Amino acid sequence: MPADIWLYLTPLWILLGLLLVLGIFALLGRVAGGKYIRPIVQTLLKVPFVGRGMKKASEAALERQNPELASAVKKLERSGVAKDPMRAQQALSRLSAAERQAYLDATAEQTDNIAQNRQMRRQLERARKGKRR
Repeated sequence: MPADIWLYLTPLWILLGLLLVLGIFALLGRVAGGKYIRPIVQTLLKVPFVGRGMKKASEAALERQNPELASAVKKLERSGVAKDPMRAQQALSRLSAAERQAYLDATAEQTDNIAQNRQMRRQLERARKGKRR
């Protein structure tokens, strides 16, 4: 009779295990800006089924947030810009004005995160001020 109860509680144990894993991911995502979850996610991206699902979810979120940037990223990925800088220049010239502006704004945000010392931050700030004029 007690063995029957364990059998009936199996789905509950599975749900509790999944809830525990989700809680650990949420906690790791909050600690140090997600520093500890990045290696785990990068490893999971190598698994074909999980990687494709996460890539689709990321693209869908980007389309909702910034459709021009999503369109630009799709066009650039199709042309293979990661492999050849000349292809990157050609692909950028084929983007519409809105797509190009969205892509350049996104890359500018990335370079802001790269600036690690005061001198680099000041140079980027001067360049940004000159660009606005």
